[in-house]
Amino acid sequence: MAQAEGFALEPLPGYSGLPKFPENEASFALNALEKALHYSRQADGLVVTDDSGIVVDALGGRPGVHSARYAGPQATDEDNNRKLLDELRGLAEEKRTARYICVLALAQRDRTLALFSVACEGRILEAPRGTGGFGYDPLFFFPPLGKTMAELDVAEKNKYSHRGKAFRKLLAYLKQHRPVL
Repeated sequence: MAQAEGFALEPLPGYSGLPKFPENEASFALNALEKALHYSRQADGLVVTDDSGIVVDALGGRPGVHSARYAGPQATDEDNNRKLLDELRGLAEEKRTARYICVLALAQRDRTLALFSVACEGRILEAPRGTGGFGYDPLFFFPPLGKTMAELDVAEKNKYSHRGKAFRKLLAYLKQHRPVL
C-alpha cells in the first residue's frame, strides 16, 4: 500500500484471480482506459490503471505500446534493450530522440472519471549506463540532469519521471474532486 496526501493506493482485492486485460489496444491511452473500465466492473471503489512505455522518433514511435514485449512475448529488459540498440545502431546522437509516456486512467463502476498523460523527453544512448530502474532506464538519457533514468536516485526519479508526474496529476485531481466511493 502506498499512502500520500491523505490517499492510500492498494492492490485491487483478488487481482491475481481476475481475468487479465490483454493490453492490445493501439495507444497507451486506450490501453489504460480500457484496463481501468475492465477492472472497475469488478471493484467497489476507484480503480487506477496505467499504460506506459517508450516512443523513439527514429523508429516511427516504436516500441510504443509494445515496449514491454518489444523483443517478443517473453522478452526480458535486456532482450528489449538489445533490440532497441540494434535498430538504432549507427544513428547519430541528435536523431536518437525519445520519450517515456505514462497514461493513468481513473474509473469507477464502469465509468471513466479522468485520464492523465505525461511524457518525459530524452534520447537513447549507444550503451547502457546506471544500475537503477528497469526496462529502458539504462539507455534513456535525461538531458536536464545529464543522467540516464537508471542513474537517478529515487527522489529524482519520482520528481522527473513520466510516472511520477502522472501520479502528481492524479493526486491533484483527487484532492480537487474528492470522488464519492
